[in-house]
This record gives sequence, C-alpha cells and structure tokens, in this order.
Amino acid sequence: MWFLRDLSINTPSEAVQVLKDTGVDPSGIEAMLPKMKHLNIHLEEVSCPAANIIKQEMLAVGGDAAVARGAVSCRLPATDVVLMGTKKQLRRFAGKISGQPFGLSALSASLIGLLETAERTSWTLSTARRELNLGPRTLVMGIVNVTPDSFSDGGRYFHHDLAVEHALRLVGEGADILDIGGESSRPGATPVSPTEELDRVIPVVAAVAGQTDVPISIDTTKAIVAREAVAAGAEIINDISAMRFDEEMPVAVRETGAAIVLMHMRGTPRDMQAGNPEYPSLWGEILRFLAGRIEVAGQCGIPEERIVVDPGLGFGKTAADNLKMIRELKECRALGRPVLMGPSRKSFLGRITGAEPQARQEETIAAVTACILNGARLIRVHEVRAAKKAAAVADAIRGEGT
Repeated sequence: MWFLRDLSINTPSEAVQVLKDTGVDPSGIEAMLPKMKHLNIHLEEVSCPAANIIKQEMLAVGGDAAVARGAVSCRLPATDVVLMGTKKQLRRFAGKISGQPFGLSALSASLIGLLETAERTSWTLSTARRELNLGPRTLVMGIVNVTPDSFSDGGRYFHHDLAVEHALRLVGEGADILDIGGESSRPGATPVSPTEELDRVIPVVAAVAGQTDVPISIDTTKAIVAREAVAAGAEIINDISAMRFDEEMPVAVRETGAAIVLMHMRGTPRDMQAGNPEYPSLWGEILRFLAGRIEVAGQCGIPEERIVVDPGLGFGKTAADNLKMIRELKECRALGRPVLMGPSRKSFLGRITGAEPQARQEETIAAVTACILNGARLIRVHEVRAAKKAAAVADAIRGEGT
C-alpha cells in the first residue's frame, strides 16, 4: 500500500529541508528547487527499482522526482521519493506507470485519488439528525465544558443551569454547533467514571436540545456516554481518542448514526505531554494515524460522509509542532475529509504573548484565521461571537464566504 503526502511547502528553506530529508545529493538540491513550485507528492520507502522507474517517467512528462543519493545505482534498499510537477504532469505520469511492475500500478491509482481529493473544497457531513454543508462557510463549534477542572474556564459552567445558560448564549452569538463535554482533556487531567460523566452531561444535552435546533456534539471517549447523549439530542461524537479508548465506540457510532470526529493524540491526556514529545515526521505520523482510523471506521460500517478529522492541535505536540500544524494544515487534504481545528486559548498561544488562558482571545482569533485560510472547515472555540466574525472575513478572503 502506498502512503502519499501532498506536501505543504511555504518557503525555499522548507523545500531545501525536504530535499535534505529525502537524501538528495547536496550538489543537486539547488537545481531541483525551481521544480518544486507546483505540487510536491511525498512517497515513503520506495524500492530502488521502482524509484528509478518513477524518476525516468517523471522526467519524461516534464516533471522530476527527488530520490536519495545512491538510489540510482541501487546501493540502498529503499528511498523516499518526492514527485515534483503540475497536476497535468502528475496525471500523465500516473497514466504512464499504470501498467508498470513493482506495485506502480497501485501507485497510479493512489496518485489519481490524491489529486482528486486535493481539489475538493466542500463536503456534506451526515449526522444522526441532518446533513451539514461544510466548505462554502466555515462552521464554528462553541465549547461547553461541564467540568470542574478545565484549563480554560476552571469549572465556570460546571453547574447544570449555568452550563445550559452558557450553551444558549453561544447559540445567540451564532454557534453553528455546540460541543458539550464532561471530562477535561487538559494535559495531566484525571479520568472520570462513566457514571460521573453521564451525570454531568446528559441533563445538559437534553435541556439544550429541547431549547434549540443547533446541532449538538458530545465530547467523549466513552461509548455509553455517546449513546446516551445521542438519545438525549446530540448528533455528533467528538472523540479525542479516535475510537481507541473504548472498543464499543465504533459500534455506538454506527448504530446511532452520529457523525464522528477522529482526532490524533499520542497517549492519553494524562501523559500526552510527558517528555517533550518528538516526531521523526510530524505530518507523517498524524496522517498515517488518521488514515488508519478512517479505515477502521469503514471496516466497522461507518461511512466516510460521517467522518471529520482533527489533527489534534495541542494534544501531544510541542509549541513548535502546533505552529507547524497550522502553517502546513493543507497536508490534511490527502485524507479527503473535512478538518476541524481547536486552537482556542491553547498554551502555545500563551507562550507567544504571555497571556493567561482567559485573556487569549486575540491570539485565538489570529490562529482561527490562519487555520481557515489553510483548510480548516470547522473551528472549535470558547468565544463564538469573535470567531464568527473572523471566520466570515477569512471565508471571504479565500473566496468561499457568503
């Protein structure tokens, strides 16, 4: 199976680093840089015979392929490859290798699929109660924390009545979706029992669903909570574990008909930031993980039109990782699903300005705008009113806003 990445390269220095990481001969890097101004498709661990055919066929269509020094003479067992060319050149290349050996016919199909996916700008998301149009306008998801220990609001809406009041206030500010959760996912957070989580969120979901038609998302990793929440009026399940923490979650998603948000996270909230997490390839790990979870969902009978992906901003990532994720968010196009991002009040923003969580509104809005311009179609925030205005401007800039 071929794993393809549509690289997001914003500067010459980033292009140079990609070529260095691929192992390109230093003398050839400068000559290849001008060829990277269109599309750059990354392939991992390609056998040298296959890499040599790829190189020859890309040159034949007017593009190029970067391979490691030593690949041509087959002194290496395998090499990463970066295909460099226009969409037209890459489509011609895919046609030329469709009958070639070494698995290149499968690469041809994967490449055509990636090129089609990368051009997609809108989706219809099927939930347990309706279909949501994602793309022309970015949807804003308002956060309702029914917890005593959230990093951002410290239990401000822990009481049932206050949580319901806050949710309806967010609706008044223009929230397109409400995300209600009863277990904190801050770094170092202690898990709560299913009974405690049910007691916290189900009355709130039921009360809010009875007073507004705005879609409700339940932020949980527990299948029993997801089931009860959907029965009470929720229609989206936002699972930070991507259905890994509870083996019954895929069944709950399938049987309730809810949409599911699959998020990347290393470890658990309790240990995800331990030891200053490092990634040999940040996007390589994120995309492999999410592609794998989409595959698992499909095997469990959950169709793709019910799936949203979240790269997991702030979950097991350093501050530098978080900035890189926003800057290179277009890499998520390879997954073919709408992307949710949740930068609201995150600690990496505070590291830039020094502001405390509840004073990070301007920082959040800057991050929200960048996320939208780079491909996010759902934004999860605490301050809905400000985010709605920022999203309207960002949508207008990218040419999709109303």
